[in-house]
Amino acid sequence: MDAAQVLLVVMWVGVTLYALLAGADFGGGIWDLLAGRSRAGMPQRRLIEHSIGPVWEANHVWLIFVIVVLWTGFPPVFAAVMSTLYIPLTLAALGIIARGAAFAFRKASTELWQQRLFGAAFATSSVLTPFFLGAVAGAVASGRVPPGLAAGDLLRSWLNPTSLLGGVLAVAVCAYLAAVYLCDDAVRAGSPELAGRFRHRALATGLVVGAVALGGISVIRWDAPRLFDGLTHRALALVVAGAVLGLLSLVLLWRRHYLSVRVTAALAVAAVVWGWPLAQYPVMLHPSLTVDEAAAVPAVLHATLLVLAVGALLVLPSMAWLFVLQRRSLHDPGAHG
Repeated sequence: MDAAQVLLVVMWVGVTLYALLAGADFGGGIWDLLAGRSRAGMPQRRLIEHSIGPVWEANHVWLIFVIVVLWTGFPPVFAAVMSTLYIPLTLAALGIIARGAAFAFRKASTELWQQRLFGAAFATSSVLTPFFLGAVAGAVASGRVPPGLAAGDLLRSWLNPTSLLGGVLAVAVCAYLAAVYLCDDAVRAGSPELAGRFRHRALATGLVVGAVALGGISVIRWDAPRLFDGLTHRALALVVAGAVLGLLSLVLLWRRHYLSVRVTAALAVAAVVWGWPLAQYPVMLHPSLTVDEAAAVPAVLHATLLVLAVGALLVLPSMAWLFVLQRRSLHDPGAHG
């Protein structure tokens, strides 16, 4: 692979990590919204807070990473996406800010009405943010973001069937990942009753994700035929792998293998995330802007890869240690009583 292809792979690793880690955080906010009234939902909300509390800010590092790599390594794509899709991207950014502020203020609030207000803001933004990010993905995948500054329609580029499908699927996947992760977290926290509740939700949400994905096949075939052709030919193996892993995850959930299902569910989502770029490779923006045409000059690509390698040596061990500490902290059974 040349430098442009390596950088594209590295960037998509960042997209995958953001989908799996921040996606689960967004899903936690969705289940926070559906936890019930204040007293009945308090044990669930405590588990959600304790699960995402140490890592929710760190997970957004991957989004910043993806944006910087796209801007540095593939400037024409960055310019086209940011100028055509600035409305949903701005709404997503506002959702991330509102979500983070509400999450922090709710933990510091002592009045019930304040906790409810910030809790509602946290939960609502946890739904809207992945929806807008999914709509952005649908806009690019369906070919509605042509090269050039604001060359695409500012509204129809993301208000279309494929983008709406992407938004709904993103919300559903986030909820599913969060429910799967919370099953294991609840068991390790000594709360088998909570694990059972989230198991039921994970099973139900997994079926919803499958139904939306199956229904989305006809939507993509009608609204984004080039994407459909790529998914059913070049990326077919990943699509099939995602479906098989999704079914296996439901079986593992049914049998209460909570640690194993964390792996299979994450792999199923990763297969879907990687299926999209494989389906349209080497085109980055339709109709014909390829990876080589969009890439920066070789000197910039090589310098970027060098900086990323040094940064990975500094950041990745710290991130891994943070997740280890977060998992260890869940062994305190009294934290969620």
